[in-house]
Amino acid sequence: GEPGAGEGETPPGRGETVLVVEDDDSLQQLTVQILEKLGYVVLAAQSPGKAMELAERHGGEIQLLLTDVVMTEMNGLELVELLLPQYPRMKHLFMSGYPADVIAHRGVLAEGVPFIAKPFTVRELAVKVREVLM
Repeated sequence: GEPGAGEGETPPGRGETVLVVEDDDSLQQLTVQILEKLGYVVLAAQSPGKAMELAERHGGEIQLLLTDVVMTEMNGLELVELLLPQYPRMKHLFMSGYPADVIAHRGVLAEGVPFIAKPFTVRELAVKVREVLM
């Protein structure tokens, strides 16, 4: 860990670009607000298709894909697989309103894949994102 990072601290971003894919409007806005306050640059999409378009138009690096697991067009894992050829260094963090064990049980996510359960607190998101980006 970082020196002086107390248990209660919310680690800030370092200007990394995060692509957020969340189809729930209010939750997407909230997540974007949290990440921007923490100092991340945020691209937001409401569907995997939109996320692909955004990523293509973006041109720069995307350090992190923060995506819902269960979506209508495809699941979060399939989206990661589609984006990785373009952004091979991109990390990913999945979020879901379903408990992790339910999702693992469905075979969508492997054990040890970075995951955050919704709803999350500002601090939980901040800590998890930093962990994944390390």
